[in-house]
Amino acid sequence: MKIQTSADLLDGIVLAIVECHDYYGYALTQRVQQVIDISESTMYPVLRRLKKDGYLTTYDHPYHGRNRRYYRLTPQGQKHLNQIRQLWQQYETSLDHVFNDYQGGDEDRG
Repeated sequence: MKIQTSADLLDGIVLAIVECHDYYGYALTQRVQQVIDISESTMYPVLRRLKKDGYLTTYDHPYHGRNRRYYRLTPQGQKHLNQIRQLWQQYETSLDHVFNDYQGGDEDRG
């Protein structure tokens, strides 16, 4: 069984990875795949949307006679990432409460 990744969580993962340093598309996809199961065909639309929304910017850099498109976090992307982190903290706290406090079946099943 796999837990589905929401679009907000996927955005947060991508933005958090790019926060550290710029990545070109394939390397970024490889890095995200270390965290969650995602295909390249899913990643590129996400990157385009994050760029369109102003959370990422791109620049090209030559590499062995070709250009690589690098993604960089924008100030707006940093704000969005901070919001996602706050939401994640609240979500994580709620889940910890459920998974830790309700184990063993001692609670009223009313």
